[in-house]
Amino acid sequence: MAKVLLFDIETIPLLSYTWGTFQQNISLNQIHKDWSVLSWAAKWRGKGEPIMYLDQRGKRDIRNDKRLLLKIRNLLDKADIVITQNGVRFDAKKLNARFAIHKIKPPSPFKHIDTYQLARRYFAFTSNKLEYMASVLCPDQKKSQHKKFPGFEMWDECMKGNLEAFIEMEKYNKQDVLTLEAVWEALQPYVKSINFNIFHNGDHNICACGGSKFNKNGYALTETGKYQRYRCVKCHARYRDNVNLLSKSKKRLMRKAV
Repeated sequence: MAKVLLFDIETIPLLSYTWGTFQQNISLNQIHKDWSVLSWAAKWRGKGEPIMYLDQRGKRDIRNDKRLLLKIRNLLDKADIVITQNGVRFDAKKLNARFAIHKIKPPSPFKHIDTYQLARRYFAFTSNKLEYMASVLCPDQKKSQHKKFPGFEMWDECMKGNLEAFIEMEKYNKQDVLTLEAVWEALQPYVKSINFNIFHNGDHNICACGGSKFNKNGYALTETGKYQRYRCVKCHARYRDNVNLLSKSKKRLMRKAV
């Protein structure tokens, strides 16, 4: 079976000097401290799998994130597939930048499923943000609002070493991963995704949801082919066989008729 890792990172913003608050152009010599990773949460896909978490609480230099990076890198190295929300543009690139800065070798290649990109490609939700999608698709797994430290205050207090803020950050980061998993489960029956069959050695088919039972569901017809169509019993996702049911002579006739 495929090893599927869901993860989410939180970062510390860079610290810079400016002369205003609107549309500022910040030159490199105005940057006082660079950004870094503050925390990450991750879990292997599946009910009952524990959520792993690590942050910078108690660190003398909160921006020295090498320990965090080594741990998440080792998890990514074991993954066949990773699932993120906007992770193609943000999380993965941010981690790669910090890996390179710390001379940490990159993880083994993995397939990347990004729920934000899936939402943009296959749906027309009012918003593609994780918070909105969770509210309409899986309201029992809504994002944490970290009301004790609202908005940027939670990040600010973590940078000051406030333990209560770190406890709130842990809840927030972990809940994001649980929310991500629930949103992915809701989206996946409707989208074209990675073929999970390539990750197992059995002679039976595996759905992206993990199900292995399928019912026949009519036929998929192309210009030159007829293919058996199936529907997953567990999540109702639709699949098509790759065996053309038309005879060779029939296929030749169809090609001539086109």
